[in-house]
Amino acid sequence: MSPSARNLILSNAATLWLAIALRADIGWLMWPYWVQSVIIGWYARKRMLHLGKFSTKGFKSGGKPVPETEKGKRWAANFFALHYGFFHLGYLIFLLGGHLFRNASDPALLLACGVSYLFSQRQTYEVQHAADLRGRPNLGKIMATPYLRIVPMHLGMLLCGGIGFSIGALILFAVLKTATDIGLDAIDRRMAERGATTASKPAA
Repeated sequence: MSPSARNLILSNAATLWLAIALRADIGWLMWPYWVQSVIIGWYARKRMLHLGKFSTKGFKSGGKPVPETEKGKRWAANFFALHYGFFHLGYLIFLLGGHLFRNASDPALLLACGVSYLFSQRQTYEVQHAADLRGRPNLGKIMATPYLRIVPMHLGMLLCGGIGFSIGALILFAVLKTATDIGLDAIDRRMAERGATTASKPAA
């Protein structure tokens, strides 16, 4: 197991333990997961902007290939920030409308969960960025993978409508979220390492 995957498990386990200790519902649990998703989006944009050599094979905009230029890279990063941010603004409005904090201490606990996940994601980014610099990763794939985070958040919205405190529901949602985290982490690392390995091979 990679250090980043282990840190993801520990971070999500701590968040789950906190939710159970507070007898919170799934709506509360979605707050730290929303913060995590925003952190992932921020690092994904940073990763795109700091690419050296990159490919845009299969990546099109308006029916035209995205150019493998600094302008194309910045366009992709800014489009991602706008589109990904739009989804998370919608999630934020949903949470503010139906799942406000119950206690004055909740924002501080949320901040602690966010800081824990920030360190984990920074480690993941550093590994990915180092591999990116050795290779020629696909810009479109880097932009697409963070959207896997939206799947468990959609499930959370469907589940948390009429469910109060339920250890079983909290564990189920936490497992789904953690599995998605680990899957995305593995996909990102494999994609970066494959690109670095391919770039290092001499031409035939």
